Amino acid sequence: TLLASCIQGPLDERVRERIIAETHGNPLALLELPRGLTPAELAGGFALPDARPLADRMERSFLRRVRSLPPNSQQLLLVAAAEPVGDVIPLWRAAERLGVGPDAVAPAEAAELLELGARAQFRHPLVRSAIYRAATPFDRREVHRALAEATDPATDPDRRAWHRAHSAAGLDEAVAGELERSADRARRRGGIAAMAAFLERAAELTPDPARRGARALAAAQAKLDAGAPEAAQALLATAELAPLDELQRARLERRRGQIVFARGRGSDAPPLLLDAARRYEPLDAASARETYVEAFGAAIFAGRESRTGGVLEAAAAARTAPSGPRPPRPVDLLLDGLVKRFTEPYGEALPALTQALHAVAGRDGRSGDEVRWPWTSCPVTPEPIAPELWDDETWHELASHAESLARNAGSLALLPLALEYRACVHLHAAEFAEASALIEEADAISVATGNVPLRYTSLMLLAWRGQEVAALRAIESSLQDATARGEGRAIGLAHYATAVLHNSLGRYQDALAAAQRACAHEDLGFFGWALIELVEAGARSDAREVASHALGQLDERTRASGTDWALGVRARSAALLSDGNTAEALFREAIERLGRSRIAVHLPRARLVYGEWLRRENRRVDAREQLRAAHDTFSRIGAEAFADRAR
Repeated sequence: TLLASCIQGPLDERVRERIIAETHGNPLALLELPRGLTPAELAGGFALPDARPLADRMERSFLRRVRSLPPNSQQLLLVAAAEPVGDVIPLWRAAERLGVGPDAVAPAEAAELLELGARAQFRHPLVRSAIYRAATPFDRREVHRALAEATDPATDPDRRAWHRAHSAAGLDEAVAGELERSADRARRRGGIAAMAAFLERAAELTPDPARRGARALAAAQAKLDAGAPEAAQALLATAELAPLDELQRARLERRRGQIVFARGRGSDAPPLLLDAARRYEPLDAASARETYVEAFGAAIFAGRESRTGGVLEAAAAARTAPSGPRPPRPVDLLLDGLVKRFTEPYGEALPALTQALHAVAGRDGRSGDEVRWPWTSCPVTPEPIAPELWDDETWHELASHAESLARNAGSLALLPLALEYRACVHLHAAEFAEASALIEEADAISVATGNVPLRYTSLMLLAWRGQEVAALRAIESSLQDATARGEGRAIGLAHYATAVLHNSLGRYQDALAAAQRACAHEDLGFFGWALIELVEAGARSDAREVASHALGQLDERTRASGTDWALGVRARSAALLSDGNTAEALFREAIERLGRSRIAVHLPRARLVYGEWLRRENRRVDAREQLRAAHDTFSRIGAEAFADRAR
């Protein structure tokens, strides 16, 4: 359990048992050791040899002990170090092929380096790395050759292929083909990182330039999905040197756009993905439509910072895309819905978007494989659409599904985004602690993989918690970073978070200015949220005309949606601009509707503004009931500024 808590993605069962055995259950070792292992090593022991110089003092100490042993004992230790899961059967078979007999065991055990019983385990994990890294390339190849010959091709073809790959001194098509055939099986056992390691090594060993280019393209996609954009970029450079056909050239351009998006989420990615989609059109209609959805996703993130036409340009280009397969896939419905959203009135686009979301969520009877696509290549569009439609139930479903899919696949490219969306669902459910834990996990993965961390939910969480100093500092930093990258969506979100913070503090003039900046661009997903803040800030700062205009925009969206979330925030916002019995009826409607939705953060806010209105009406006993309920909820969930306002 402790080991699992510090590892993202799949962990091969045999690798897990080896780590636990070699750390002897030491808690610190269990937490520290995985930090030095790549995802491929964790996935199944599949990784290229690490030939870095020995820098660790403890490793050098172990190595001195190794070099004091007889040569046959040293060779046995190298075989054990190269066998990644501690399986003694292939270990002894390989040792026999190398001329190493059972007498080699005793000196190694006496030196307290190795224990050979039902499994092979080193007395300390660093013994393994010290031995392997200190060996010469020739010795490593010989040991892997012996292990390949000792591994049964019928029961463990993937492990055999991997050892053969390490034993190859040069280009070898037979080994490369074996690795390629093993890649998908490796993914099922060890996740995307294992698959990527197989495909990368297959490309390196391929002698034919055209075949090498095709394998490099496949490896680049796997590396990108595994959260290794730099490795993916290097593989694209390899592919670019190969004689590619037009379809492969389109794939290369698509991968390049995906990498640019993964590294920055700014305004550089949408044009690249649109160009790739156009390249695909005469060659592969299905891939063209998928790439248009990715371009939409990238344009949504670029937002107000788009260098060209942004989502409108994506919609215009995708509108003429070739027809997809029949029946349409979820991704085809998603593309059609997005085109309608940005070319037709909000209410008219709603049915198409709803149908797409239900297909993506698997509500129309589709299998898991059919609904998997929207998260595999460009996981940025399904979840923002759900809050755009005020559909809290589907939002919860999609976020849960994306997180589960990313974890099970070991996709370190997808997982931070999935965790971010899931954290946002928790935030709106007034589950701040759960949201915070997911944000921390997402940030750690992004830093480890070299991708830009998402700050969306973390900014909102600071604002909702009313942590003024920390929130304003984080918002300013996020604005600077997002402006430099051209990530307009992050800029809009920062302004929205600022509006929430100032409304919670009762600084309505500052909230008004921030909300107006947030509403200057219709960011998909949270534009409606910004309108809510603009109505409250305008109503409380004598800017009723601004608030009334915002309410009109909010009214159009929420009435078309018809969910309790939508109609609840609409009633609350309308109540702020109403008087007498009309206002009271709207406040009560808001409380009733929001109480039926998953969006628990807005229920105490409805009670708060209702209580404030009752005080102004000199109904202090009634006001006290609403304000106390609001205060208790805000205090329980950790919304400090809102709680203080209610107090």
